[in-house]
Amino acid sequence: MPSRKSKQTSPSSAADDAASEDSGQPAGGRSFWSGTISFGLVTIPVELYSATRSTRSSLRMLAPSGNPVARRYFTDEGKPIDSAALARGYELDKGDYVLVSDDELDALAPEQSRDIDLSRFVDRAAIPPLFFERAYILAPSGKSNVAYRLLAATLERSDKAGIASFVMRGKQYVVAIVAEEGLLRAETLRFADELRTPKSIGLPGPVEASAAKVKAMRSAIEHEQKASVPDKELADTYWQRLEALVEKKQKHQQDIVSPEPVEESDDDMAEVIDLVAILKKSLGQKSAPSAASADSKPKKSAPARAARATKTQRTTKKAPAKKAPAKKKAAAR
Repeated sequence: MPSRKSKQTSPSSAADDAASEDSGQPAGGRSFWSGTISFGLVTIPVELYSATRSTRSSLRMLAPSGNPVARRYFTDEGKPIDSAALARGYELDKGDYVLVSDDELDALAPEQSRDIDLSRFVDRAAIPPLFFERAYILAPSGKSNVAYRLLAATLERSDKAGIASFVMRGKQYVVAIVAEEGLLRAETLRFADELRTPKSIGLPGPVEASAAKVKAMRSAIEHEQKASVPDKELADTYWQRLEALVEKKQKHQQDIVSPEPVEESDDDMAEVIDLVAILKKSLGQKSAPSAASADSKPKKSAPARAARATKTQRTTKKAPAKKAPAKKKAAAR
Protein backbone atom coordinates (compact mmCIF):
# COMPACT_ATOMS: atom_id res chain seq x y z
CA MET A 1 0.00 0.00 0.00
CA PRO A 2 1.62 3.26 -1.07
CA SER A 3 2.02 6.03 1.46
CA ARG A 4 0.20 9.32 0.99
CA LYS A 5 3.39 10.92 -0.26
CA SER A 6 3.78 8.36 -3.04
CA LYS A 7 0.21 8.98 -4.20
CA GLN A 8 0.87 12.59 -5.07
CA THR A 9 2.14 13.96 -8.36
CA SER A 10 5.91 13.68 -8.54
CA PRO A 11 7.20 16.92 -6.94
CA SER A 12 10.06 17.37 -9.37
CA SER A 13 7.94 16.90 -12.51
CA ALA A 14 5.06 18.94 -11.09
CA ALA A 15 7.42 21.78 -10.25
CA ASP A 16 8.81 21.76 -13.77
CA ASP A 17 5.30 21.86 -15.29
CA ALA A 18 3.70 24.29 -12.85
CA ALA A 19 6.30 27.03 -12.51
CA SER A 20 9.22 28.51 -14.38
CA GLU A 21 12.32 29.51 -12.41
CA ASP A 22 12.83 32.72 -14.36
CA SER A 23 9.36 34.22 -14.67
CA GLY A 24 7.38 32.32 -12.06
CA GLN A 25 4.66 31.70 -14.66
CA PRO A 26 3.27 28.23 -15.43
CA ALA A 27 5.02 26.43 -18.25
CA GLY A 28 1.78 24.81 -19.44
CA GLY A 29 -1.84 24.26 -18.61
CA ARG A 30 -4.38 26.79 -17.42
CA SER A 31 -5.26 27.88 -13.91
CA PHE A 32 -8.91 27.97 -12.81
CA TRP A 33 -8.51 30.19 -9.72
CA SER A 34 -6.18 32.99 -8.70
CA GLY A 35 -5.73 34.83 -5.44
CA THR A 36 -3.22 35.53 -2.70
CA ILE A 37 -1.78 33.59 0.22
CA SER A 38 -1.88 35.97 3.17
CA PHE A 39 -0.70 35.76 6.77
CA GLY A 40 0.48 38.63 8.92
CA LEU A 41 1.96 41.26 6.64
CA VAL A 42 2.84 38.69 3.95
CA THR A 43 0.84 38.43 0.70
CA ILE A 44 1.86 36.08 -2.13
CA PRO A 45 -0.15 36.06 -5.40
CA VAL A 46 -0.75 32.49 -6.57
CA GLU A 47 -2.69 30.53 -9.19
CA LEU A 48 -4.45 27.23 -8.57
CA TYR A 49 -4.12 24.15 -10.80
CA SER A 50 -5.54 20.70 -10.33
CA ALA A 51 -2.80 18.27 -9.31
CA THR A 52 -4.67 15.31 -10.78
CA ARG A 53 -6.40 14.61 -14.08
CA SER A 54 -8.97 12.12 -15.29
CA THR A 55 -7.85 9.88 -18.16
CA ARG A 56 -11.01 7.77 -18.24
CA SER A 57 -13.77 8.14 -20.82
CA SER A 58 -17.25 7.84 -19.36
CA LEU A 59 -19.48 4.89 -20.26
CA ARG A 60 -22.81 6.32 -21.44
CA MET A 61 -26.17 4.67 -20.92
CA LEU A 62 -27.91 4.04 -24.27
CA ALA A 63 -31.54 3.49 -25.20
CA PRO A 64 -32.51 0.45 -27.37
CA SER A 65 -32.26 2.80 -30.36
CA GLY A 66 -28.62 3.49 -29.50
CA ASN A 67 -29.22 7.11 -28.49
CA PRO A 68 -27.67 8.30 -25.20
CA VAL A 69 -30.32 8.76 -22.54
CA ALA A 70 -30.67 11.86 -20.37
CA ARG A 71 -31.97 12.24 -16.85
CA ARG A 72 -35.35 13.91 -16.46
CA TYR A 73 -37.65 14.41 -13.48
CA PHE A 74 -41.29 13.33 -13.38
CA THR A 75 -44.22 13.69 -11.00
CA ASP A 76 -45.95 10.75 -9.34
CA GLU A 77 -48.42 10.79 -12.26
CA GLY A 78 -45.58 10.48 -14.78
CA LYS A 79 -45.69 14.08 -16.02
CA PRO A 80 -42.33 15.78 -16.74
CA ILE A 81 -41.25 18.53 -14.35
CA ASP A 82 -39.45 21.62 -15.58
CA SER A 83 -36.22 22.33 -13.71
CA ALA A 84 -37.50 25.78 -12.72
CA ALA A 85 -40.32 24.13 -10.75
CA LEU A 86 -37.99 22.00 -8.61
CA ALA A 87 -37.31 22.96 -4.99
CA ARG A 88 -34.54 22.04 -2.56
CA GLY A 89 -35.42 20.37 0.72
CA TYR A 90 -33.42 19.49 3.82
CA GLU A 91 -34.52 16.01 4.90
CA LEU A 92 -35.51 15.51 8.53
CA ASP A 93 -35.28 12.28 10.53
CA LYS A 94 -38.98 11.49 10.10
CA GLY A 95 -38.97 11.81 6.31
CA ASP A 96 -40.26 15.37 6.29
CA TYR A 97 -38.45 18.13 4.44
CA VAL A 98 -37.70 21.77 5.21
CA LEU A 99 -37.83 23.81 2.01
CA VAL A 100 -34.89 26.15 1.42
CA SER A 101 -35.12 28.77 -1.32
CA ASP A 102 -32.31 29.91 -3.60
CA ASP A 103 -32.38 33.37 -1.99
CA GLU A 104 -31.94 31.83 1.46
CA LEU A 105 -29.00 29.76 0.23
CA ASP A 106 -27.43 32.84 -1.35
CA ALA A 107 -27.72 34.68 1.97
CA LEU A 108 -25.89 31.83 3.74
CA ALA A 109 -23.15 31.54 1.10
CA PRO A 110 -19.64 32.59 2.18
CA GLU A 111 -18.41 36.01 1.14
CA GLN A 112 -16.47 35.92 -2.09
CA SER A 113 -12.76 36.46 -1.51
CA ARG A 114 -9.47 36.04 -3.33
CA ASP A 115 -7.49 35.44 -0.15
CA ILE A 116 -6.14 32.12 1.10
CA ASP A 117 -6.09 33.13 4.75
CA LEU A 118 -3.37 31.21 6.61
CA SER A 119 -4.46 30.98 10.25
CA ARG A 120 -1.75 28.73 11.74
CA PHE A 121 1.15 26.38 11.04
CA VAL A 122 1.37 22.81 12.36
CA ASP A 123 3.60 19.78 11.91
CA ARG A 124 2.63 17.84 8.79
CA ALA A 125 2.47 14.66 10.86
CA ALA A 126 -0.19 16.29 13.07
CA ILE A 127 -2.76 16.05 10.24
CA PRO A 128 -4.25 12.52 10.03
CA PRO A 129 -4.17 11.13 6.45
CA LEU A 130 -7.95 10.61 6.46
CA PHE A 131 -8.46 14.37 6.45
CA PHE A 132 -6.78 14.83 3.05
CA GLU A 133 -9.29 14.93 0.19
CA ARG A 134 -7.94 16.45 -3.05
CA ALA A 135 -4.65 17.99 -4.15
CA TYR A 136 -4.09 21.24 -6.03
CA ILE A 137 -0.88 22.84 -7.23
CA LEU A 138 -0.22 26.42 -6.13
CA ALA A 139 1.96 28.23 -8.68
CA PRO A 140 3.49 31.71 -8.31
CA SER A 141 1.66 34.50 -10.09
CA GLY A 142 3.10 37.72 -11.46
CA LYS A 143 6.29 38.79 -9.68
CA SER A 144 5.75 36.70 -6.56
CA ASN A 145 8.32 34.03 -7.43
CA VAL A 146 10.87 35.09 -4.77
CA ALA A 147 8.34 35.23 -1.92
CA TYR A 148 6.73 32.01 -3.18
CA ARG A 149 10.06 30.13 -3.18
CA LEU A 150 10.91 31.48 0.28
CA LEU A 151 7.65 30.19 1.77
CA ALA A 152 8.01 26.83 0.03
CA ALA A 153 11.60 26.37 1.24
CA THR A 154 10.71 27.34 4.81
CA LEU A 155 7.74 24.95 4.99
CA GLU A 156 9.76 22.11 3.48
CA ARG A 157 12.79 22.50 5.76
CA SER A 158 10.65 22.75 8.89
CA ASP A 159 8.25 19.99 7.73
CA LYS A 160 5.32 22.26 8.51
CA ALA A 161 1.89 22.69 6.95
CA GLY A 162 -0.13 25.89 6.84
CA ILE A 163 -3.83 25.60 7.68
CA ALA A 164 -5.93 28.04 5.66
CA SER A 165 -9.46 28.71 4.47
CA PHE A 166 -10.62 30.18 1.18
CA VAL A 167 -13.69 30.43 -1.03
CA MET A 168 -13.76 28.90 -4.50
CA ARG A 169 -16.83 28.87 -6.77
CA GLY A 170 -19.12 29.85 -3.93
CA LYS A 171 -17.96 27.10 -1.57
CA GLN A 172 -15.72 27.44 1.46
CA TYR A 173 -12.74 25.09 1.86
CA VAL A 174 -10.20 24.35 4.56
CA VAL A 175 -6.81 23.43 3.12
CA ALA A 176 -3.38 22.35 4.26
CA ILE A 177 -0.58 24.07 2.33
CA VAL A 178 2.54 21.91 2.14
CA ALA A 179 5.76 22.06 0.14
CA GLU A 180 7.87 19.48 -1.69
CA GLU A 181 11.01 20.31 -3.71
CA GLY A 182 10.19 24.00 -3.96
CA LEU A 183 6.55 23.50 -4.97
CA LEU A 184 3.55 24.54 -2.87
CA ARG A 185 0.54 22.24 -2.85
CA ALA A 186 -2.90 22.88 -1.35
CA GLU A 187 -4.66 19.79 0.01
CA THR A 188 -8.36 20.27 0.70
CA LEU A 189 -9.31 18.81 4.07
CA ARG A 190 -12.47 16.99 5.04
CA PHE A 191 -14.44 18.46 7.89
CA ALA A 192 -14.12 16.76 11.27
CA ASP A 193 -17.72 15.51 11.34
CA GLU A 194 -17.23 13.72 8.00
CA LEU A 195 -14.81 11.17 9.45
CA ARG A 196 -16.06 7.94 10.99
CA THR A 197 -14.57 6.67 14.22
CA PRO A 198 -13.73 3.01 15.01
CA LYS A 199 -16.51 3.11 17.60
CA SER A 200 -19.13 4.24 15.05
CA ILE A 201 -18.14 1.37 12.75
CA GLY A 202 -18.33 -1.13 15.61
CA LEU A 203 -14.71 -2.29 15.59
CA PRO A 204 -13.48 -4.24 18.62
CA GLY A 205 -11.00 -2.63 21.00
CA PRO A 206 -7.22 -3.04 20.63
CA VAL A 207 -5.59 -6.28 21.82
CA GLU A 208 -2.07 -6.50 23.24
CA ALA A 209 0.15 -8.63 20.99
CA SER A 210 3.03 -10.74 22.26
CA ALA A 211 6.62 -9.67 21.53
CA ALA A 212 7.17 -12.80 19.42
CA LYS A 213 4.22 -12.01 17.15
CA VAL A 214 5.31 -8.40 16.79
CA LYS A 215 8.80 -9.54 15.79
CA ALA A 216 7.41 -12.01 13.25
CA MET A 217 5.17 -9.33 11.71
CA ARG A 218 8.05 -6.86 11.50
CA SER A 219 10.19 -9.48 9.77
CA ALA A 220 7.44 -10.17 7.22
CA ILE A 221 7.09 -6.46 6.45
CA GLU A 222 10.83 -5.94 6.04
CA HIS A 223 10.98 -8.90 3.65
CA GLU A 224 8.53 -7.18 1.27
CA GLN A 225 9.88 -3.67 1.81
CA LYS A 226 10.90 -1.69 -1.29
CA ALA A 227 12.39 1.76 -1.76
CA SER A 228 9.41 3.00 -3.81
CA VAL A 229 6.22 1.87 -5.52
CA PRO A 230 6.70 1.08 -9.25
CA ASP A 231 4.33 2.75 -11.69
CA LYS A 232 2.99 -0.59 -12.94
CA GLU A 233 1.54 -1.31 -9.51
CA LEU A 234 -0.38 1.97 -9.64
CA ALA A 235 -1.90 1.24 -13.07
CA ASP A 236 -5.65 0.73 -13.58
CA THR A 237 -5.51 -2.76 -15.06
CA TYR A 238 -9.31 -3.03 -15.33
CA TRP A 239 -9.49 0.09 -17.48
CA GLN A 240 -6.60 -1.14 -19.62
CA ARG A 241 -8.52 -4.36 -20.33
CA LEU A 242 -11.66 -2.36 -21.12
CA GLU A 243 -9.81 -0.13 -23.60
CA ALA A 244 -8.27 -3.19 -25.25
CA LEU A 245 -11.76 -4.69 -25.64
CA VAL A 246 -13.09 -1.47 -27.19
CA GLU A 247 -10.16 -1.26 -29.63
CA LYS A 248 -10.71 -4.89 -30.65
CA LYS A 249 -14.42 -4.32 -31.30
CA GLN A 250 -13.70 -1.12 -33.20
CA LYS A 251 -11.13 -2.87 -35.38
CA HIS A 252 -13.61 -5.62 -36.33
CA GLN A 253 -16.59 -3.21 -36.55
CA GLN A 254 -18.42 -5.21 -33.88
CA ASP A 255 -21.24 -3.85 -31.65
CA ILE A 256 -20.89 -0.31 -33.02
CA VAL A 257 -24.08 1.76 -33.12
CA SER A 258 -24.65 5.03 -34.94
CA PRO A 259 -28.04 6.32 -33.76
CA GLU A 260 -30.10 8.64 -35.94
CA PRO A 261 -30.65 12.17 -34.62
CA VAL A 262 -33.92 12.50 -32.71
CA GLU A 263 -36.50 14.90 -34.14
CA GLU A 264 -38.45 16.93 -31.64
CA SER A 265 -42.20 16.32 -31.64
CA ASP A 266 -45.06 18.80 -31.44
CA ASP A 267 -45.40 17.85 -27.76
CA ASP A 268 -41.92 19.25 -27.15
CA MET A 269 -42.91 22.40 -29.06
CA ALA A 270 -46.06 22.78 -26.98
CA GLU A 271 -44.03 22.53 -23.76
CA VAL A 272 -41.73 25.35 -24.92
CA ILE A 273 -44.67 27.59 -25.84
CA ASP A 274 -46.29 26.93 -22.49
CA LEU A 275 -43.04 27.89 -20.74
CA VAL A 276 -42.95 31.14 -22.70
CA ALA A 277 -46.51 31.82 -21.57
CA ILE A 278 -45.54 31.26 -17.95
CA LEU A 279 -42.59 33.63 -18.27
CA LYS A 280 -44.71 36.34 -19.85
CA LYS A 281 -47.38 35.90 -17.18
CA SER A 282 -44.76 36.28 -14.45
CA LEU A 283 -43.66 39.56 -16.08
CA GLY A 284 -47.24 40.85 -16.09
CA GLN A 285 -47.66 40.58 -19.86
CA LYS A 286 -50.38 38.91 -21.86
CA SER A 287 -50.03 35.12 -21.90
CA ALA A 288 -49.20 33.35 -25.13
CA PRO A 289 -51.75 30.79 -26.38
CA SER A 290 -51.08 27.10 -25.89
CA ALA A 291 -50.00 24.81 -28.76
CA ALA A 292 -53.46 23.23 -29.07
CA SER A 293 -55.28 26.56 -29.39
CA ALA A 294 -52.60 27.88 -31.74
CA ASP A 295 -53.06 24.95 -34.12
CA SER A 296 -56.86 25.28 -34.06
CA LYS A 297 -56.81 28.93 -35.24
CA PRO A 298 -56.07 29.95 -38.85
CA LYS A 299 -53.60 32.62 -37.64
CA LYS A 300 -51.17 32.35 -34.77
CA SER A 301 -50.69 35.19 -32.32
CA ALA A 302 -47.39 37.08 -32.27
CA PRO A 303 -46.09 35.52 -29.00
CA ALA A 304 -46.75 32.00 -30.31
CA ARG A 305 -45.05 32.74 -33.64
CA ALA A 306 -42.06 34.22 -31.82
CA ALA A 307 -41.78 31.21 -29.50
CA ARG A 308 -42.01 28.78 -32.41
CA ALA A 309 -39.41 30.74 -34.41
CA THR A 310 -37.05 30.75 -31.44
CA LYS A 311 -37.45 27.00 -30.95
CA THR A 312 -36.91 26.37 -34.68
CA GLN A 313 -33.63 28.29 -34.56
CA ARG A 314 -32.41 26.19 -31.65
CA THR A 315 -33.22 22.89 -33.40
CA THR A 316 -32.17 23.64 -36.97
CA LYS A 317 -29.56 20.87 -36.98
CA LYS A 318 -31.88 18.25 -35.50
CA ALA A 319 -35.31 18.83 -37.07
CA PRO A 320 -36.15 19.11 -40.81
CA ALA A 321 -37.10 22.50 -42.18
CA LYS A 322 -40.70 21.47 -42.95
CA LYS A 323 -42.96 19.80 -40.40
CA ALA A 324 -46.31 19.92 -42.23
CA PRO A 325 -47.27 16.25 -41.54
CA ALA A 326 -46.67 16.70 -37.80
CA LYS A 327 -48.92 19.77 -37.73
CA LYS A 328 -51.75 17.87 -39.43
CA LYS A 329 -51.56 15.07 -36.88
CA ALA A 330 -51.61 17.59 -34.05
CA ALA A 331 -54.70 19.29 -35.52
CA ALA A 332 -56.41 15.91 -35.94
CA ARG A 333 -55.91 15.19 -32.27
